[in-house]
Amino acid sequence: MAYSYKVVEVREKMIGGKLSGDRLEKILNEHARKGWQLKTITAADVKGRLGPGGVDGLLITFERQD
Repeated sequence: MAYSYKVVEVREKMIGGKLSGDRLEKILNEHARKGWQLKTITAADVKGRLGPGGVDGLLITFERQD
Protein backbone atom coordinates (compact mmCIF):
# COMPACT_ATOMS: atom_id res chain seq x y z
CA MET A 1 0.00 0.00 0.00
CA ALA A 2 1.18 3.51 -0.80
CA TYR A 3 0.45 6.53 1.38
CA SER A 4 0.46 10.29 0.90
CA TYR A 5 1.17 12.79 3.66
CA LYS A 6 0.14 16.39 4.14
CA VAL A 7 1.51 18.82 6.74
CA VAL A 8 -0.57 21.83 7.76
CA GLU A 9 1.14 24.62 9.69
CA VAL A 10 -1.17 26.53 12.02
CA ARG A 11 0.39 29.68 13.43
CA GLU A 12 -1.14 31.52 16.35
CA LYS A 13 -1.14 34.82 14.45
CA MET A 14 -3.33 33.23 11.75
CA ILE A 15 -5.96 32.28 14.31
CA GLY A 16 -5.87 35.40 16.46
CA GLY A 17 -4.14 34.09 19.58
CA LYS A 18 -4.39 30.75 21.30
CA LEU A 19 -5.59 27.78 19.29
CA SER A 20 -9.02 26.79 20.54
CA GLY A 21 -10.41 23.28 20.55
CA ASP A 22 -13.14 24.43 18.18
CA ARG A 23 -10.62 25.75 15.63
CA LEU A 24 -8.55 22.56 15.80
CA GLU A 25 -11.69 20.44 15.42
CA LYS A 26 -12.67 22.43 12.32
CA ILE A 27 -9.25 21.86 10.72
CA LEU A 28 -9.35 18.12 11.48
CA ASN A 29 -12.90 17.71 10.13
CA GLU A 30 -12.14 19.69 6.95
CA HIS A 31 -9.30 17.33 6.10
CA ALA A 32 -11.20 14.19 7.18
CA ARG A 33 -13.93 15.02 4.65
CA LYS A 34 -11.22 14.88 1.96
CA GLY A 35 -10.01 11.47 3.13
CA TRP A 36 -7.09 12.58 5.31
CA GLN A 37 -6.51 10.90 8.68
CA LEU A 38 -4.68 12.60 11.54
CA LYS A 39 -1.17 11.19 12.03
CA THR A 40 0.49 13.61 14.49
CA ILE A 41 0.30 17.08 15.99
CA THR A 42 3.61 18.72 16.86
CA ALA A 43 4.42 22.08 18.46
CA ALA A 44 6.38 24.25 16.00
CA ASP A 45 9.38 26.20 17.29
CA VAL A 46 10.12 29.40 15.42
CA LYS A 47 13.42 30.93 16.46
CA GLY A 48 13.77 34.69 16.53
CA ARG A 49 10.08 35.46 16.98
CA LEU A 50 9.49 34.53 20.60
CA GLY A 51 13.10 33.75 21.45
CA PRO A 52 14.91 30.45 21.12
CA GLY A 53 12.52 27.55 21.43
CA GLY A 54 9.40 29.73 21.46
CA VAL A 55 6.24 27.90 20.41
CA ASP A 56 4.47 29.80 17.68
CA GLY A 57 2.03 27.21 16.42
CA LEU A 58 1.40 23.62 15.42
CA LEU A 59 2.35 21.25 12.61
CA ILE A 60 -0.54 18.89 11.90
CA THR A 61 0.38 15.84 9.83
CA PHE A 62 -2.28 13.92 7.92
CA GLU A 63 -2.05 10.58 6.09
CA ARG A 64 -4.19 8.83 3.49
CA GLN A 65 -3.92 5.81 1.25
CA ASP A 66 -3.29 6.45 -2.42
